Amino acid sequence: MASDNRLLGHARAMRRAPTLAEHKLWTLLRDRRFVGFKFRRQVPIGPYIADFVCFSAKLIVEADGSQHAESTRDAERDAELERRGFRLLRLWNNDILARPTAIADLVWSTLHGEVAR
Repeated sequence: MASDNRLLGHARAMRRAPTLAEHKLWTLLRDRRFVGFKFRRQVPIGPYIADFVCFSAKLIVEADGSQHAESTRDAERDAELERRGFRLLRLWNNDILARPTAIADLVWSTLHGEVAR
């Protein structure tokens, strides 16, 4: 239970201090802007914190910087989240900041099962 409380505290802190890319992505995802698909941000799932989650679509959207390139830890994390029934969409911070319309289109397509990533 102590680790659950610690994880929740960390998720709250992350919501209060998002990166620029997370802030931009949240602006795209919030307020059911994808026709009824509700996203939550910085959500603990098991031992991990997912950046953005749409529970009805079982979709996790991650905003990643260069530290995530070829990360074995991310591969293990992704496998666990997929085992729990989630699909993952990893987006590069640079793309989120430079091409928000293309990112919104990609999220829309993924929500509707048109993109496999």
